[in-house]
Amino acid sequence: MRFIGIVFGLLFAVSSWAQVVNNTPKYEVRAAWVTTAYGLDWPRSRANTAAGRQRQQEELISMLDRLQAAHFNTILFQVRTRGEVLYRSAIEPMSYQLTGKVNGDPGYDPLRFMVDECHKRGMECHAWIVTIPLGARRHMSNLGKLAVTAKQPKLTLLYRGEYFMDPANPQTKEYLMDIVKEVVSGYDVDGVHFDYLRYPERLRQFPDQQSFRRQAQGRSYAQWHRDNITEIVRYIYKGVKALKPWVKVSTSPVGKSQDLTRYSSVGWNAFETVSQDVQGWLGEGIQDQIYPMMYFKGNHFYPFAIDWQEQRNGRQVIPGLGIYFLDPREGDWPIEEIERQINFTRLETMAGQGHYRVQYLTENTKGLYDRLVYRLYIAPALIPPMPWLDNQAPSAPTGLTAQSLADGKVQLSWQAATDNDAQVAPLYVVYASDTYPVDTEKAENIVAQRIAATSFTYSPLMSWNKRRYFAVTAIDRYGNESEAAHLSCGL
Repeated sequence: MRFIGIVFGLLFAVSSWAQVVNNTPKYEVRAAWVTTAYGLDWPRSRANTAAGRQRQQEELISMLDRLQAAHFNTILFQVRTRGEVLYRSAIEPMSYQLTGKVNGDPGYDPLRFMVDECHKRGMECHAWIVTIPLGARRHMSNLGKLAVTAKQPKLTLLYRGEYFMDPANPQTKEYLMDIVKEVVSGYDVDGVHFDYLRYPERLRQFPDQQSFRRQAQGRSYAQWHRDNITEIVRYIYKGVKALKPWVKVSTSPVGKSQDLTRYSSVGWNAFETVSQDVQGWLGEGIQDQIYPMMYFKGNHFYPFAIDWQEQRNGRQVIPGLGIYFLDPREGDWPIEEIERQINFTRLETMAGQGHYRVQYLTENTKGLYDRLVYRLYIAPALIPPMPWLDNQAPSAPTGLTAQSLADGKVQLSWQAATDNDAQVAPLYVVYASDTYPVDTEKAENIVAQRIAATSFTYSPLMSWNKRRYFAVTAIDRYGNESEAAHLSCGL
């Protein structure tokens, strides 16, 4: 009887696994925020020696390996905190967190390292940039002559003991664009992601009344603030597209756009509280993605998520999930709350989910990592395409061949595809299954993505799990996927 029970248990488990796999979308953003401010997620060690530098890099590698195993495909890597950066910049100093010194040299370029390591794992790397806040007096004082307040004092304002970039100064958007240009031109990032692109709260006390009187031109104080932020968004979006049109531009606005007819934002929404007219940005088409910080539950999440989705204008809405609230010290949420939110985003055909922040994934808080690996992210997913930028797929790869190697491995090779955008070569997605032809619409058949070479070594996880048939597609930097080249003979 015990044996029969085990058999029925296994059959039920296989059936449940199949149902979960079949409900897994092929296209879905699965993003994690990697916070470098205060070393919250990284770095945990200082790069003052060769050994320290290696430890820092190994921390990132371990983190990315864990995320890859859970089928994450997007990393939001914080490269500008408050007036400091994590790449080699001619504008702002290197982050104190890397070495424990102001503008200390860690002996390598963290952003370049992160981009390379993400791409090795088939992940996108987006440069997360904190824009308007600069930090407290003490922080700016510690940066000394390298601080924005010292080099560009006319672009900054002191408010409630903290410095901010002044959105009303036309040169602010140019300064921020200079930083963005360093990142987009100098690194193969897949996106730039803006945080705190907003005014602080309690704007009636913000020290910009003189600028308002000069610039208002009949607008209300609130509308003038929103227009100032929108102009920065517009200027940077157009600037990025002029440099590399495939680089995604996104923002993490406050989690509720505005009050709804039946649901209040309880005095905390993007439009009224912090001057973010995000629905206006989407309507104008000056965002590719938005990651609203929806760190709420129940009716503070679901109606507002629907509102974002209804106003998206064809762009990608990726709700930011407050997974840190699983921590008993933060909110002690049950794990089922995050699972419901992920399932809801899929039900509403939203573009995916962002997880704030990566520590709570890698530490498996409340079993979240396990829940993703074994239930919610059980199969890989591709990044959704951006047809508003480019909707023409590359040509299909040709000449797909396979050679059996030792230990069940298979060496695949093919001829390169071509794309209508000659600036960037296509990447490739490899599929495998036990049936012919390989169904490239099923997420569970994806075995590798974003491959830059025209060859790939397939290594089955287990010898008994070896797949016999293969297919390869080309994919461009806009997410458009070609027809598949199939290998007709099984191995």
